Amino acid sequence: MDRDGFRAFLADRGLTDDQVDASLDIAKQFETYLREEVPGTRSESATADAVNGFSQRMIESGSNTWDNYIALIRYGRFLGNDVVYVAALELIDGAEALDTLHARLADEIGEVKRDAVFAGIDLPPLGTSNAGKPKLLETVMSRLQASVDPDTCLRILGGGLRYLEDGWYLDAKTKYEEAGGIDPYLEQKAAAFIAELEQHRDKETLYFNQRINSDVIDYVRQHPEIASGVRQGNVLFEAKIPHQAIEYLNASDPGDKAYHYCHCPWVKESLREGVSPIPATFCNCSAAFHKKPYEVIFGRALRADVVQSILAGDPWCRFAIHLPEDVV
Repeated sequence: MDRDGFRAFLADRGLTDDQVDASLDIAKQFETYLREEVPGTRSESATADAVNGFSQRMIESGSNTWDNYIALIRYGRFLGNDVVYVAALELIDGAEALDTLHARLADEIGEVKRDAVFAGIDLPPLGTSNAGKPKLLETVMSRLQASVDPDTCLRILGGGLRYLEDGWYLDAKTKYEEAGGIDPYLEQKAAAFIAELEQHRDKETLYFNQRINSDVIDYVRQHPEIASGVRQGNVLFEAKIPHQAIEYLNASDPGDKAYHYCHCPWVKESLREGVSPIPATFCNCSAAFHKKPYEVIFGRALRADVVQSILAGDPWCRFAIHLPEDVV
């Protein structure tokens, strides 16, 4: 392990001495895990299975904290091992969703009904492999839909299950105000997104979790609902870029395309076997994710509808965000 190199890497990112030391300790623990459980494997070539195994060890020891996963993510980046980086990132991405639903149901339908929905289900600890999440969600969603009327279910999920701070979107609010209206803002947003993807392609770096090539950029250009959104009156239609866009574009089987398109860590692995048993209603959580920037921009709660979704058998996930009536 290159302790001095990793220390300098962390220091360059403004971490305190205590944070650097803690991150070095996690990297050392990961190296120890590889040596003990995957002998002969260098960290530079470690696999996602190794990351998942190490995560399970952290869970068992009680060291599965958010900061420790961030340290592992940074170690993957330092190593130049995209597999470690992505695998560690995806262990915490959206991990809060089921906990959020558990807490929200107590407020919405009462603790007694909430406890019935979650009967026999332990909330998975941080770092749980995504492979085990769909079965839990399938059970919870089945019970939830049997316990409440459709409108209540939509309202609960439509509030979003991700932890999203308003502060993360203040830059979008500033850019909207500087643009002077929704249409110029969308034009600038599309141009900025394409430029960002081009930079990742040219520098061979990751956009969130994936490599980008020219085919992906062409695909985004051809689909303005992905690039920025398309406004029709006061309704803005947005769609997601595929979670693994290169694989999505290269796939011919509809099931494979669905798997590579889906972003949701609670759903994605259920698509490996074909049609997912998880109801498409759950995608209202994703609609809430898409409307969040505009709620910050306009300073008010907005409505967002799922127009199409992978879980419903559609070719992509598309949302309608209802902007204020007086939007210009």
